[in-house]
Amino acid sequence: MRIDLHTHSTASDGTDSPAELVRAARTEGLDVVALTDHDTTGGWAEAVAALPTGLTLLRGAELSCVSLSPTGSRVTLHLLAYLFDPTEAAFVAEQRRLRGSRLDRGRQIVERLAADGYPVDWDAVRELAGDGSVGRPHIARLLVRVGVVSSVGEAFERILHPSSPYYVAKQDTEVLTAVRMVRAAGGVPVFAHPLARHRGRVVSDEVIAEMAAAGLAGLEVDHPDQAPADRAQLRGLAAELGLVMTGSSDYHGVNKAVRLGAQRTDPAAYEAIVARASGLAPVVG
Repeated sequence: MRIDLHTHSTASDGTDSPAELVRAARTEGLDVVALTDHDTTGGWAEAVAALPTGLTLLRGAELSCVSLSPTGSRVTLHLLAYLFDPTEAAFVAEQRRLRGSRLDRGRQIVERLAADGYPVDWDAVRELAGDGSVGRPHIARLLVRVGVVSSVGEAFERILHPSSPYYVAKQDTEVLTAVRMVRAAGGVPVFAHPLARHRGRVVSDEVIAEMAAAGLAGLEVDHPDQAPADRAQLRGLAAELGLVMTGSSDYHGVNKAVRLGAQRTDPAAYEAIVARASGLAPVVG
């Protein structure tokens, strides 16, 4: 089985619609794909309706989280939530808050850019995002469109990076709260790209152990943004803590030069995730 458990559509910051994504997954020869848009389930219905024969869909989301140390320092991180019940009350309320936070954040970034003379405006960003949640990739795509930069990657490197004066932090969910929330909704939480160091600070093994104690089910080990040495470290930690190990492409369409199925999950790990879920079942095409 060829299994990719981390992809994005136009419901968040990917460039393929949910329907296009599941068709592309089958064309790439995948047997299982997870749709994990940022802080939204908005692409699920379209993906299910377009699901090709022979492809199994895991409905999920990638949750924006933060780890807070006793001294008050913050590390942002992402939690992949699989097969959770999206109608669970606490989950609904938190996702509504996060979507509003994303809109406020995007608007503030655009306002800061415009104040410094960049030819961007909020309406154009919202047009690029469509019905999906707004993220920095939409602002980056607009900067490409108006000729400020030549690529989305250049926009992040030059203008939208965390040290930039235009950067605005998100109001994310505390990660232990998020892990428990996913579990309460019958879902299975997996820590996304835990050691993707070029994205910023990463949490310690001790924090990951705390997440495991709170109900974390797995670590995304094989990811394009993690070095071989870090993958080896994560394999040892997963074995020590009894966590499932996954592999995923983190596909975003043309926003990132990574193909569907570039990294994959072992079938046994996939079966372990499905077995632990009580919220939803996989959808078989």
